[in-house]
Amino acid sequence: MAFELPDLPYAHDALEPHIDARTMEIHHGKHHNAYTTNLNNAIEGTDLADSSIEDILAGISGHSPAIRNNGGGFYNHRLFWEIMGPDAGGAPAGDLGAAIDSAFGSFEEFKNKFATAAATRFGSGWAWLVATGDGLVVTSSPNQDNPLMDISEVKGTPILGIDVWEHAYYLNYQNRRPDYVSAFWNVINWDAVAEKYAASV
Repeated sequence: MAFELPDLPYAHDALEPHIDARTMEIHHGKHHNAYTTNLNNAIEGTDLADSSIEDILAGISGHSPAIRNNGGGFYNHRLFWEIMGPDAGGAPAGDLGAAIDSAFGSFEEFKNKFATAAATRFGSGWAWLVATGDGLVVTSSPNQDNPLMDISEVKGTPILGIDVWEHAYYLNYQNRRPDYVSAFWNVINWDAVAEKYAASV
């Protein structure tokens, strides 16, 4: 198998009450597992079997819908687990905090823009904080697309993302996506986001 389902870096119930244990069990063990399995099936027997997920996504326009959807799903969820954690939240400091202030005016303005991108993404998709050559940008993408893909409207390195597919929140929040987005601020591991930012510049 070229790609493996990563272990969660914390227990299923570690993000409660903001994200419930049952959602985490299904989201990681069923959804992310399926993307991983389907990605491996889609690239089996091709020269992509030895490629990194980042390289695959960078040339996604030349690959099948199965690779696009499942490759995106594999990468997006891996990042999602990494940028969350228990006893998290608060606000970013250091270089990341300064970059957010520079790009958006303040952390509060960034939060508003990110929450709007997440709440207004029609149907299923993701909202992102992206490191680009021109600084930080907030955007959203449909389905399992992301800013690493050559087809993306905004291209760059995603350093923070929120899954707004209904499977990410419906058990606990039903149709109240804005409540889920609001709760997300309590589980962001800003140290992990800062590491991704530092690696991108």
